[in-house]
Amino acid sequence: MGDPNTRRKVQLSRLRGQLRKKREALADQFDFKMYIIFTFKDKKKSPAIFEAAEVVPVMTNNYEDSILQGVRDEAYSLESSKELLQRDVVQLHAPRYQSMRRDVMGFTKEMDFFLWPRNDLEKMECRLFSKWKGEEDPYKPMLADFEFLTPDYEKQLMRLVSRKDKAGLIINNPSQSMFLFIDRKFSQTTKRTVLVFKLSSICLYLAQDQLTHWGPGTMDEIMEPYFGTL
Repeated sequence: MGDPNTRRKVQLSRLRGQLRKKREALADQFDFKMYIIFTFKDKKKSPAIFEAAEVVPVMTNNYEDSILQGVRDEAYSLESSKELLQRDVVQLHAPRYQSMRRDVMGFTKEMDFFLWPRNDLEKMECRLFSKWKGEEDPYKPMLADFEFLTPDYEKQLMRLVSRKDKAGLIINNPSQSMFLFIDRKFSQTTKRTVLVFKLSSICLYLAQDQLTHWGPGTMDEIMEPYFGTL
């Protein structure tokens, strides 16, 4: 244990374990709703809106490994990664969703949104709502921004083009509040085989002290303008 690097790893491991217990205890007191919105560059085109089938507070070693893999891939710095892992945070994981289009509403499936290559998307964002578990009050908007501009995620996807991994790839927005799990697949066209990236899961990073910080209005009021475009 005389090696400084070994001591640091042990300390980080203990800290993560302590934070994990606290996160689970506090986050379990809330119910969450998440909407995923893809905005197109063509403003005449309605956004693609999905509702997460479930929102689960989660902290796994696989997720931590993915963050550290981001450091190795130079997606963000080592110091930034350590700060991210040590924050007193909740991670909200959404692996399945359903489209809010009227013709397919109610059909839940694994996330598989086509992200790249395409040039029609401007950004994606998540709107997060919560309420105390068991209460009849409406869901309220959380005071947190989760936005990922297309140029920002395309830069990171370009780093993954040469990777051989088919799943478990991860990218994050600049504020490190939004992590996208990516599947790397090949699609066969009439002329050639094309590499594509699809969204397979979303994890939002939220500071614990924000769990009880809500904005004005209700979920229905906030989302009504979006649904009016569908």
